[in-house]
Amino acid sequence: MIKIAVSVSGASGSIYAKILFDQLLRLKDQVAEVGVVWSDNALTVWEHELGNKDYANYPFRVWNKNDFMAPFASGSSTYAALIICPCSMGTLGRIAGGISNDLVTRAADVMLKERRKLICVVRETPYNLIHLRNMTTVTEAGGIICPATPSFYSKPATLEDMAYTVIHRVLQLAGLDTDGYRWGE
Repeated sequence: MIKIAVSVSGASGSIYAKILFDQLLRLKDQVAEVGVVWSDNALTVWEHELGNKDYANYPFRVWNKNDFMAPFASGSSTYAALIICPCSMGTLGRIAGGISNDLVTRAADVMLKERRKLICVVRETPYNLIHLRNMTTVTEAGGIICPATPSFYSKPATLEDMAYTVIHRVLQLAGLDTDGYRWGE
């Protein structure tokens, strides 16, 4: 059983956060705890894109973005991973620059310094050179860039199925056993 922190930024792609939360609930036998941090715009984007406030229905502990008393703000915690989903380019840039100005960027710094999983589900298109350099910096520091780019091998039939192809990979990267499509199996 592992502890996972999830940050939701204000980037487009709330469907990914929703599917991630749904899957973390489903995998409760593998997940001891989920801590969540929302950016200022994340809830507004969720409401706009998904047309609901279902984010309030998840049983996870929510931490204020300025609450540095959250356990995953310290290397002494036992949180194994931070998943930023979706990850805005502003959030990625602050992480790449080593700017720990809120709980998300501090938690990312902790994951990198402790050599734990930092998974950034970047959501932007197209990328500019600054985005690419920031992705390179985070990767070289030990983070994982997992673009919100669906795969089509499994022939997804719905928007949720497409989003799950990304979240399946994210959950695998975090060390969880999921039942998504695997090539050749």
